[in-house]
Amino acid sequence: MTGKKSILVLGILGICLAGMAVAAGQEGQADFHEIKMTAKNYDFDPGVITVKKGEKIRLIITATDRDHGIKLKAFDIDQVLKKDDPTIIEFMASKAGTFEFKCSVYCGRGHGKMKGKLVVEE
Repeated sequence: MTGKKSILVLGILGICLAGMAVAAGQEGQADFHEIKMTAKNYDFDPGVITVKKGEKIRLIITATDRDHGIKLKAFDIDQVLKKDDPTIIEFMASKAGTFEFKCSVYCGRGHGKMKGKLVVEE
């Protein structure tokens, strides 16, 4: 092979490999049902999350006013949410039903009202 043909073949091979790597990265992302949330002022937003049983869930939660927490007892989740630091929580929605989650770090007078629901549909 001449020098120009070798360079062309290597360039095409490089493009193909780069495309495969990007596709593999996107495939990994697609495995999760990703939900972005905020925690602030005694409120989770969204306050109700609906997913399908069997889905892998990735919550990305940012506390915007102070440290908070999230406790989802049904799935053994109890995570501190540091202010302005997105926290990633991954789990399998392995059982159907409606499950309460709540703030697990005392955050002031409205702390007891800081709740939400995870709805896992069949």
